[in-house]
Amino acid sequence: MAQWFQLQQLDSKYLEQVDQLYDDTFPMEIRQYLSAWIESHDWDMVATSVSLAAVRFHDLLAQLDIQYSRFALENNFLLQHNIRKIKRNLQDHFQEYPLQMAMIICNCLKEEKKILDNVGSTPNNMVLDKQKELDNNVKDLRNRGAEHEIKSLEDLQDEHDFKKKTLQSRGTVGVKIREEEIVIRKMFIKLNITRGVVVNQISDILCLAEQIQFNLVTVEVPEWKHRQQIACIGGPPNACLDQLQIWFTAVAEGLQQVRQQLKKLQELEQKYTYENDPITQGKSALEERALTLFKYLIVNSIVVERQPCMPTHPQRPMVLKTGLQFTVKIRVKASVTDVLYFFRDVTEKNTVRGVRKFNILGTNTKVMNMEESNGSLAAEFRHLQLKEQKVTGNRSNEGPLIVTEELHSISFETQLCQPGLQVELETMSLPIVVISNISQLPSAWASVMWYNMLTSEFKNLSFFLSPPQATWSQLSNVLSWQFSSITKRGLNDEQLSMLGDKLLGREAAGNPNGLIPWTKFCKQNVNEKSFPFWLWIEGILDLIKRHLLCLWNDGCIMGFVSKEREKALLKDKEPGTFLLRFSESSREGAITFTWVEGSNNGVCVFLCIVSLLIHCITIPVGQKFTYTKLTVPLNSLENSRKCHGFRCF
Repeated sequence: MAQWFQLQQLDSKYLEQVDQLYDDTFPMEIRQYLSAWIESHDWDMVATSVSLAAVRFHDLLAQLDIQYSRFALENNFLLQHNIRKIKRNLQDHFQEYPLQMAMIICNCLKEEKKILDNVGSTPNNMVLDKQKELDNNVKDLRNRGAEHEIKSLEDLQDEHDFKKKTLQSRGTVGVKIREEEIVIRKMFIKLNITRGVVVNQISDILCLAEQIQFNLVTVEVPEWKHRQQIACIGGPPNACLDQLQIWFTAVAEGLQQVRQQLKKLQELEQKYTYENDPITQGKSALEERALTLFKYLIVNSIVVERQPCMPTHPQRPMVLKTGLQFTVKIRVKASVTDVLYFFRDVTEKNTVRGVRKFNILGTNTKVMNMEESNGSLAAEFRHLQLKEQKVTGNRSNEGPLIVTEELHSISFETQLCQPGLQVELETMSLPIVVISNISQLPSAWASVMWYNMLTSEFKNLSFFLSPPQATWSQLSNVLSWQFSSITKRGLNDEQLSMLGDKLLGREAAGNPNGLIPWTKFCKQNVNEKSFPFWLWIEGILDLIKRHLLCLWNDGCIMGFVSKEREKALLKDKEPGTFLLRFSESSREGAITFTWVEGSNNGVCVFLCIVSLLIHCITIPVGQKFTYTKLTVPLNSLENSRKCHGFRCF
């Protein structure tokens, strides 16, 4: 079965993960229209050859032309327009870099395969079983409406009232009258029983709604928020919000329906009252219970869908600079048609004395709008800024924490407006770090990573007064995510092992439970000449992003290799064999190019070039790089790995 077809059969949770793989650079429409053609080629092989990638790029453009012709025959102007736009974008992005397009397709196919494999794994089967149970409960809630029973009750009560009043109007006594009285009495007994049945049925509906709601609020929402934390620091894309909305909306609609049904029962009660009436005895408690459940559901349905982020640094959410615009998006999972949500205020909050305080500038009052794509109620704030409040008096600016360890939170105060009902709501962003200079961004991002890696608490703004230690198993995942989030390649076990040695020391290396303190990760001891571990990693990430992206994605850079391991790897290799690793002595990010020059009495001779940034990567055109019996012209390492004399390890 074709992979793309299999993916389309998955639940919405997994479809959301697929959606995260595609963007405007390589849109999902290409995957949809050309699925058979894409899956007919070996993109692993294409991604290793520039010439083959160029051929496949032009083949893809030709396939789009064929698709365009099909839409032309169907007179589908809109899809013709979309195809033209997609083709232009591809040419703009990949005409000169077809290998990059091949790598994107290759990575997407692999990630799709991972999603399919995860569906079949045991833990995910358990998740699926849990979701199916929740789905079944939601369907049961939708099917348990009491409309039919209430309509039958209303008809029965009208008939009873009519016969009773007709009998009373006659005012005579006789056998026939007594027979009618018996019939009316039987009708009353049936009426009383039916009223009790309807009351009990509504009570059962509320019990089921409460059970589903408890599961959503205490299990599903916290799990989604934790996945969001992980996604924000580079982990797997978060998903399931659309599915959560379906569940929340179903419960909200069910509770709204119950409240309407209780109003109908009140009308029936006012028309006909009697002693020990089941409606009179149970209605008030049911109304209070339905309202309480509805309010509790709504209060817990509002979330920050997209955490505060500067558009200039989309991969560093929750780090904001004063005076620079940031965006944030709020979403309500319970989309009820007759409910209006109105944002009244957006404010910054903190709980640690002595830290800075900020005003939020920009449009901070909005009415939530319905999104056509998924039917959700959402409000996106696109033009907000933070401005530090001026310190009055003689108060010292020195707080208990440095700027990049101060945690703040943005509060969104909201009001639900419905006829006869107003509910005050509030949701908070994940803790943010506010910087005043862009040079503070790396250290601020380290704080964001450390917090979201180690705690699921959303309001622990005093976290860095006594930051907990991280285990190597936790930190190694996060470090790998930093590379995979800005490139197509994370860190493998061997690379992580070298970093583990560097942080823990060789004695503790290999221990997943080895503890790393915050100070060792991102703080610099004034008595030490070395620089913080994270700033070294950040410099390497910047170097890759600016100059080495294709080489890194291709796997040509081993990267994190110790000097001892480097010599062991190159030992006994033929002259011209080389490897690339990151320098351990440069904070700004540097690369070491080490190769086998030749042998001296059977002993390999190694030469290396170490230079900051790009200087060792680009060798002037025409310069000869000579070793025994071979002279090779080099333009760059990108070309050198294709030469016969040099072999990337």
